[in-house]
Amino acid sequence: MTSLRIGLISDTHGLLRPQALAALQGCDHILHAGDIGKPEILDALRQLAPLTAVRGNNDVGTWAGAVREVEELRLGGTDIYLVHDQADIPHDLQERGFSVVVTGHSHKPLIAKRAGLLHVNPGSAGPRRFKLPVTVGFILIEEGEARAELRELDP
Repeated sequence: MTSLRIGLISDTHGLLRPQALAALQGCDHILHAGDIGKPEILDALRQLAPLTAVRGNNDVGTWAGAVREVEELRLGGTDIYLVHDQADIPHDLQERGFSVVVTGHSHKPLIAKRAGLLHVNPGSAGPRRFKLPVTVGFILIEEGEARAELRELDP
């Protein structure tokens, strides 16, 4: 039985909390859904697991130019579409074989099934915004089936 644990983090805005690093420990792969803040965050996450990241609307500068706006990847036999803003999700993803979409931007944690696609927003692991929780997420792939979970971090 093949199983894969993919860590999800977003909207760090330059702050990588020790609690987020601890929560992502032991993941097989990590996805950062944008608004990274600084390249050191990517370096730290790469120490834990292979990393795929996308650029968010607040990611600017030379380092950010090397980060793509969209990533399409296949992990554990599951096609995943990674983009910062939900508004930038193409309408034909399911026809193209994707089953999971990971976004950030809103800072609101979300797991929803829409038109056959699993949508996951891990929320924000960076500076607290409004009264929203500080969270990370996970995609668990077992036997080609993907499910998601969210974890609130103790600030």
